[in-house]
This record gives sequence, C-alpha cells and structure tokens, in this order.
Amino acid sequence: MDFGSLFSIPVLISKLLILLVALPIHEFAHAWTADRFGDDTPRLNGRLTLNPLVHLDPIGSLLILVSGFGWARPVPINPYQLGRRSPSAVMWVSLAGPLSNLLLAILAALPIRLGLMSSLYLSGSPVLAAVPQILETFMFINLILFLFNLIPLAPLDGEKIFSYFFPASWSNALDRIRPYSPLILLLIVFVLPQLGLPVLNWIIGPPLNAISRLLLGG
Repeated sequence: MDFGSLFSIPVLISKLLILLVALPIHEFAHAWTADRFGDDTPRLNGRLTLNPLVHLDPIGSLLILVSGFGWARPVPINPYQLGRRSPSAVMWVSLAGPLSNLLLAILAALPIRLGLMSSLYLSGSPVLAAVPQILETFMFINLILFLFNLIPLAPLDGEKIFSYFFPASWSNALDRIRPYSPLILLLIVFVLPQLGLPVLNWIIGPPLNAISRLLLGG
C-alpha cells in the first residue's frame, strides 16, 4: 500500500476515522463479546460503549496520526469468569476485535470493488474525488490492525487466540515466553527495522497484499 503523503488531507481523514470509528469498534467488540459470555468486567469499567474517548490511548492515538499504526486501551476482562462459561470464551473475546477490523475493511472496499467510486473521480470536485482514497486507506489500515493483532505475542489478541489452539504440551514453553512477549514485540516493531530487518513487513506484508487484492479485485 502506498499511502502517498502521510499528511495529505485524505490520509489524515482516514486516520481520524480509524481513531473515531475503527479503534472504538475494535474495543467495543471485545467488551460486547465478553458481556455476552457473562463477564460483566467491561460493563463495570464503562467499556461497553462506542464512545471513542473511553477507548483511546493518548500515545497509541498519536502514533495512528503520525504513522498509521497505533493502539487503544485494552478492555479488561475476567478470564476465570469467562472460563466458567466456556473453555473457548477468552479466545472468542480476543478474536472479536481483529474480526471487527476485517469487517470494516470489507465494508470500506465494497464501494470500490463494485465500481461505485468511478463517478467521483470524474465529478471535478476535489472533495468527492478524495473519497476513494479515504476508503482505500481506511481499508488498508484496518487490514494492518487485523493482521497485526493476530500475531501470537502478548499483549496482542493473537496470543490468547492461538494459545487456545496450541497443543497442551506447548503450555510450559508459552508460559516461559509470555513475560518477554512485549519486549519481543517492541524489537520487531521499532528496533529491527532500524537495523534493516523489517520483520513486521515480512510477517503481515504477504497476507496484507493478498487480502487487499481479493477485496479490491486487483
């Protein structure tokens, strides 16, 4: 994905939509799913809402605006309360967030895929002509959030998702790795790229390109 100017008006609008729509929906999806499984922890913490001010993290929000990559405040859950309802409850609660980003990406891609944006390019209006770029950038950032959150390292959703499917014999190894997962994640995201090792691009780049081509019909 070529974002063009990272600070062009269409790209900034897309990032604002991520902050005001995508991230709150992501966290609300976690909270709503936990609530449906009988865990009232998100509700008691005021997280069962789409209000962006409740969910946004200052540093994560700033990074979204600067780079298109960031995070919101995690929704607190009670794994023990969820586990009493269903062994898979924590997995579904964790999966709900990334799936919301995938759904938003699909919704953003649909007007482009169906050719509904063609007339906007020819409208002669700079505002209308920017709509396809806004939708495409919104789609790509949501796909990045979807794939990034599936990485099986804490505190990302993927750690709880894949832990459910990993063999029980792996539990001891996972327990030993878990305390170092945030450090590993920081190395992957911030340190290794400076050393010429864009590991994150290697991980999410191929599926990102494949899914975007599928959604846009390219």
